[in-house]
Amino acid sequence: MSLERACATAAHWTDLQYHKILQGGEGDPHRLMIVADTFPQRPSGDSEKAKSEIGGFLVAQHLPPEWELENIVVAPAERRRGLGQQLIDVLLTAARNTNSEAVFLEVRESNLAARSLYEKARFELTGRRKAYYRNPPEDAVLYRLRLP
Repeated sequence: MSLERACATAAHWTDLQYHKILQGGEGDPHRLMIVADTFPQRPSGDSEKAKSEIGGFLVAQHLPPEWELENIVVAPAERRRGLGQQLIDVLLTAARNTNSEAVFLEVRESNLAARSLYEKARFELTGRRKAYYRNPPEDAVLYRLRLP
């Protein structure tokens, strides 16, 4: 939660929403949370074991026959190192394993880094929702990736 709150472009959810995702629960839609650990570099000669830190995470919801990528967050120190693509690749594998037809998402129009990531992953722009986001008001751009 602290990582999500430190990233201005992330979808900001409440503690309760995260708790429900992590707990699962009867009647809840099927959700997948993928967490990527990183191991920070230690100066040479430092004998203390490196502790893992969360480098990023992804939350997706299975809405058969599709998946919705609901949130993806990568720590600023881990950006542009392929971690976001790795998270998406794991989601796409899960989607294929459930014989799903597609993965879809929405993103702030101004979030050019995320949009570039999705386009590199071969998501296609499918539309927009005018003034979908608040604080600040902004359009949502819709993407979809059809699965083979």
